[in-house]
Amino acid sequence: MAATDPYTVKLAPGVHAFVQPDGGWCLNNAGILGDAEESLLVDTAATQRRALLLRDAVIAAGLPLPRTIVNTHHHGDHTYGNGVFTPAARIVGHDSCRAEQLAAGRQLHLLWPQTDFGDIRVTPPSLTYSERLTLHVGGTEVRLLHPGVAHTTGDSIVHLPEHRVVFTGDLIFQGGTPFVPMGSIAGSLRALEMLRALDAETVVPGHGPVTDPSAYDTTERYLRWVAELAREGHAKGASPLETARTADLGEFAAWRESERLVANLHRAYAELDGLPDGSPLDAAAVFGDMAAMNGGVPVACHA
Repeated sequence: MAATDPYTVKLAPGVHAFVQPDGGWCLNNAGILGDAEESLLVDTAATQRRALLLRDAVIAAGLPLPRTIVNTHHHGDHTYGNGVFTPAARIVGHDSCRAEQLAAGRQLHLLWPQTDFGDIRVTPPSLTYSERLTLHVGGTEVRLLHPGVAHTTGDSIVHLPEHRVVFTGDLIFQGGTPFVPMGSIAGSLRALEMLRALDAETVVPGHGPVTDPSAYDTTERYLRWVAELAREGHAKGASPLETARTADLGEFAAWRESERLVANLHRAYAELDGLPDGSPLDAAAVFGDMAAMNGGVPVACHA
């Protein structure tokens, strides 16, 4: 197996994480759970080819193809593969996840037009909820919780209380830099408190290897550092890019996608300006500044 091949991790009876190394742009994780009668997926993948690998992993786990897919948020790396599993599977997500996915359309094609995504049909949730929803799949209780605006406006935490497992979506990037320009710094900090209260032992992040609740502390330190950096830069009248270029990444220097710092500063500046959580930012400015931080090269889709 190549170091970049997806792999599955058994977390509990009938519960697996589908992990896509190295967890960079467009290499997300998914969840697989169920029994011989029915199964559920947490998220899909960025390309048709990778969604088919996820389909193979479901079969290899001895489970039937899913009747339910939960999307933790609307981003294409977590949702583009939905169409591989529909119409047999119903897509479930937060109200805003559906709205954002419909508004975003073929979002990844716009960012990475040279990538071969395959046959992608935008397939948003057809069953939505506002605050919490409980599903029962193969004898497993699956709790969906909306933390408020955090990574995006429509995030879902997927909690399996019996197994003390949580799928965080992109509230957590293990070994990668958080990305909150479409959500909220303050809201992401509140989401971490919700995650801590669940008291899960096993944490499946949206990107990166399976981890434990120590990931919450590391993520919190980063978000608080970004917020303080933003306060200092904003007070000086420095732009997000100027502030990012002079920042000492310290303990976060080894994380993937360090260029996301400037995107996160754009959101932190918006919050300091009093704009509502999740209010749209100038995407061209955000991605342009990330390219500037990336040596003038646009960020690359790794899928």
